[in-house]
Amino acid sequence: MAGQSEHTRKGENLLQTPEQEHGTPSHRQFSPVHSRKLGVTRRQRDRRDLKEDENPEAKARRHKEMELKPLYKELLYTISHKMGKPASAEVFTDSQLHQYIQEAFTMTEAEHGSLMEIVHNTEPPVYCLMVTVKEAKEIIGKDVSGFSDPYCLLMVLEEEEEKKSSRSKAKPSKYVVKGTVSHEKIYQTDIKKQTLNPIWNQTFILYVHFLFFHCRDKDEEVSLTQKLEDIKTNLTSLRRMIKEAKKEKGTDDFLGNIVLKLQDLHCTEDNWYNLEPRTETYPNRGQCHLFLKFIHKARDGTLSAGRSAYTNYCGILQQFVQAYISKQQSSAPWKGALCGEAQTLLELYATQNDLSPFLQDLAKWVAYSKLYQTLEVDSSVLFQQLTSIEYHWHQQELPYQQKQELGDSLHGFLQYGLCLVSKYRDIFPPTPSATPKLHTLLRILVQICKTQAFQKLNPAHFELHEGVFDAIQTGTEEWFTIKKGLHQPMTKDLTEIGSALSRLIVEVQEDIKHNKDIWNRVFVSAVQVDVFTVVYQKFDSLLAKEVKETLFIMDSQMELNLAKSLFPVYLSLQAIHKDKAFLQKRGLLQLTNFHEGFRDALPYWLNQAFSTTQDRVVRAVQVDQLQPLQTGAVPIKHSSSAVDLVACIQPICQLWEQLSWPDPEEGFMLMVKLTEDVCKIVVNYCHLLKERVRVLSENSDHSSAINMLCVVVNDLEHLRSVLTRLPTQLNWEGLRICTQSVIGQSQFENTLHSQLLQAKSILCKEIRSALDTLGKQCLEQCFHAEGNGLPQKTLHSDEYKTLKAYLTHHSLTNQELIEKFFKRKIVEQKDYSGEKYGAVTLATCYRRSDQRLHIEVLNAASLLPMDSNGLSDPFVRLCLEPNHIFPETEPRCTQYKSCDLNPLFDESFDFLVSLEQCQTPGACLVITVLDHDTLRPDDFEGEAFLGLEDVPGVSEQKGEEPCSQMDASAKKIRLSLMHPKPNEDSILKLLESRKGEREAQAFVKKRRQREKQSQEATQQ
Repeated sequence: MAGQSEHTRKGENLLQTPEQEHGTPSHRQFSPVHSRKLGVTRRQRDRRDLKEDENPEAKARRHKEMELKPLYKELLYTISHKMGKPASAEVFTDSQLHQYIQEAFTMTEAEHGSLMEIVHNTEPPVYCLMVTVKEAKEIIGKDVSGFSDPYCLLMVLEEEEEKKSSRSKAKPSKYVVKGTVSHEKIYQTDIKKQTLNPIWNQTFILYVHFLFFHCRDKDEEVSLTQKLEDIKTNLTSLRRMIKEAKKEKGTDDFLGNIVLKLQDLHCTEDNWYNLEPRTETYPNRGQCHLFLKFIHKARDGTLSAGRSAYTNYCGILQQFVQAYISKQQSSAPWKGALCGEAQTLLELYATQNDLSPFLQDLAKWVAYSKLYQTLEVDSSVLFQQLTSIEYHWHQQELPYQQKQELGDSLHGFLQYGLCLVSKYRDIFPPTPSATPKLHTLLRILVQICKTQAFQKLNPAHFELHEGVFDAIQTGTEEWFTIKKGLHQPMTKDLTEIGSALSRLIVEVQEDIKHNKDIWNRVFVSAVQVDVFTVVYQKFDSLLAKEVKETLFIMDSQMELNLAKSLFPVYLSLQAIHKDKAFLQKRGLLQLTNFHEGFRDALPYWLNQAFSTTQDRVVRAVQVDQLQPLQTGAVPIKHSSSAVDLVACIQPICQLWEQLSWPDPEEGFMLMVKLTEDVCKIVVNYCHLLKERVRVLSENSDHSSAINMLCVVVNDLEHLRSVLTRLPTQLNWEGLRICTQSVIGQSQFENTLHSQLLQAKSILCKEIRSALDTLGKQCLEQCFHAEGNGLPQKTLHSDEYKTLKAYLTHHSLTNQELIEKFFKRKIVEQKDYSGEKYGAVTLATCYRRSDQRLHIEVLNAASLLPMDSNGLSDPFVRLCLEPNHIFPETEPRCTQYKSCDLNPLFDESFDFLVSLEQCQTPGACLVITVLDHDTLRPDDFEGEAFLGLEDVPGVSEQKGEEPCSQMDASAKKIRLSLMHPKPNEDSILKLLESRKGEREAQAFVKKRRQREKQSQEATQQ
């Protein structure tokens, strides 16, 4: 019984290394002196590893001798003394296993033979079967209470004993066959009181060939009084008590048995087995759960002296993996697969040395985590091993040494993983095949920090989020330093320095894009780290410092070539700065005002764009043959230079978009400059085109000259449409919204629109000039025939003039027609005599110092009575026309005077308008006198038109700079009131015919309404 209790106590340990669990014979245990010698030997070997003068061949030989051969001998020993069937379906012979390890360990035939001889001369191990009796269920109740007190007997039957037992089974008996097995070879579990589902969880070591398993019920001696008491309380057990009375004293009841042949078992078995009866009385006797494992005891320790079985298992596993990977033809990472021979050998070695699944998984984790740092290993393999370790951690306990190894391995791999994270740009490029590897690695790091093993074995608090954050920052700074070194300028030339900075920023820009579009999704999903924000903020500080230092070197040395080299720098910084919109956490960025360092280069950029565009326009005109383009199904009526001009102007518009100048006030001045450049190019194109048609017409016939002149007219008209679209292309509306806090609305409109109107007026003038020339050449030369046809006086008849005016009007735009309408009204006002509808007196002047049109409404006289009492309530409304010249100027009104036909107003008004607007042809002040009515629309008294060119300060000393003139004094003028005649104006009829044009229809509606109020219509 002492032997039984010893094995029982060993089975109570949760998990131990084989050396702790089973012990080794005394002659193989190392003394403290031997241990110290081993330690010295290891230290000396470590020092030899560090020798710098050792060549690789010698190092490889020493590694094979000291590391591989001991493992090789262990495997040969394992094959020679294997027990049980492997778990794999494929069965390998000893020769196949020998051939595999010889290839895996790169052993020669001579080395293999010598090592085989050494193994054959070693002592064989003690073959053992480790049996863990876990539990039983649904056993038969043998006691009066309906339960049993079950315990198990385990015994080993040798071949002769097994035959003897078989012969004894021929005669049915319910008792143990005495004399079959000696008492020392019988192992007994604990007795579990009054249960049909006992749980033992006891482990025994059996030195056997055949296993015989009994399950019995323990009976105890009780008094007669207790038996009678049981009869009174439970009459149903009477028959069972009678049977017990017949039974021999001290004999336990038989519950069932299990007989297993070792040759039929696998290396490891974990199954439920049926308890077999000895008679057919109770065939169903329940089941018992057994865990069986073949192990070696007293295994020869000289094969790998000083090494534990766990250490050897790690080395064997690592060697098998390296051999498997080296044989693979593809470049795909290893995903944890091994050949059948390797799996069989690992299973046999682990089983024989009683390595628990926990230690095996620990060995795999340690081996795979090391291989991950040298070979191409799929990250999912490590993730799987971590999951297994976490499962076993909750089930079993590791020895102290393996705990330390696990803790060091987890911590070391965590640091190695963070090192890989810091270099993720190079190791995990933004490709579909690499980013999943990064994601799996991050998940492994997360899993490491979540495992109970890591938290228990590394008590120091570690925050993975902070570790990844620091690794990304460190890696970003190192990456920037490397790229900066690669893009160092070859010389100290400032242009070369600017180009080097541009190349560096382009690399940074591309890296930011990859972080935003690809890597950020990986980091956020795995570790909840916004890598884009971390990288962007780091680059923001690094670039700001680099750009500041570079621009400081270039201070006060700006010139054209240097400015050219800085332009791509600005564009790249602009693109990077726009990416701040994707930041999760907004803060003060150091690149916010980066544009300030490029102010000196900005004029060079603008001049370069202007000169380049101008040169392209000149070349386009020089090669233009003034022939209409014939591309596509619909022929184009203008020539190639007109198309080229549009293409030439487009880069200037793109320059505005590229610059996106942040400062609103400076941005407005930049827009003024760009608009001015476009207008200059257009005007210059007109002059170049005129010169080109003159040159080509000198050597052309009359018909070709007329055709070329028609093409010129079409080119100019096409150019006019381009100018019309310019505010949209340059996004004036967006600029107006951005600058409304610093630039007034009137200043904005007057400055930009006046430039555009001036260019348009020049263009329209050239179009009219070309049309006049075309008309003279086509009509006069045709009918005059150089004096041989009709005389000039006959040709210029009234019908000719009417037709010419009609054609001229039809060639004008809506705005030009409206300007022409007001020109007529100004002339009509000057020619109008009498005061049939009354008169109004004004005092006007234009103050150039502050760009103000000053109007004083003094009085009105001889107004028509509009009310029933024979009087009127007059007031005066002042409006600047045309509206497209003064789009932001609102009408002004005086106070109304009650019951007065000769009112005295004496009110003054100021209009903030530019001198260019006032000098535009057709610009006028419309004075309208109305009768105020409360309940109905105001009555029309009359209107007058004052051309602004007649206002003092506008027309005087025209052509001089405004700043050189004194402000003019106000001049009185008396204007007669007029009523329009209905349906007599040809311009209104022409505008009215343009049904689809909103501007024309709005103007006609306004004038037709005035005609309805006119008393001229009543008189007619």
